[in-house]
Amino acid sequence: MQFNIPTLLTLFRVILIPFFVLAFYLPFVWAPFACALIFFVAAITDWFDGYLARRWNQSTRFGAFLDPVADKVMVAIAMVLVVEHYHSWWVTLPAATMIAREIIISALREWMAELGKRSNVAVSWIGKVKTTAQMAALVWMLWRPNEWVEWAGIGLFMVAAVLTLWSMFQYLNAARGDLLEQ
Repeated sequence: MQFNIPTLLTLFRVILIPFFVLAFYLPFVWAPFACALIFFVAAITDWFDGYLARRWNQSTRFGAFLDPVADKVMVAIAMVLVVEHYHSWWVTLPAATMIAREIIISALREWMAELGKRSNVAVSWIGKVKTTAQMAALVWMLWRPNEWVEWAGIGLFMVAAVLTLWSMFQYLNAARGDLLEQ
């Protein structure tokens, strides 16, 4: 296995996960900022490692496998933490929707890959917008410096949930012929 900078950035993101969770539970006034900062750094490295892998032509099989895993695990944990913190349906329902969508689309992509049609469900622009809204919302909901940022984060989280459903239906529609074939 070849280690390069993009792969090391992905591994770094995986290593950040326990520190991210620990920061969430620290009993200090600065803990929410530290937690949000760790999540923000992970989000930036997610974008950066993909960019570098393409730019420097350093894509590896291991990196292609680990990158989405690291991203989905970090985001799912962040959602669990904000659900625990807010303990309300208007945070839980969007989080559950987004986690369910990730499971559905991951299964769909795996299945389409078995059919040799993985490109039919490639990442779309709406998926990228959804991810950006989701990451920003989670940073704000983890940080919570004041009520306005919290409400803006929750609002953006709901927007991300709507975009999540929209992108899921796009992917399912793209695979409809194969899904409904007898």
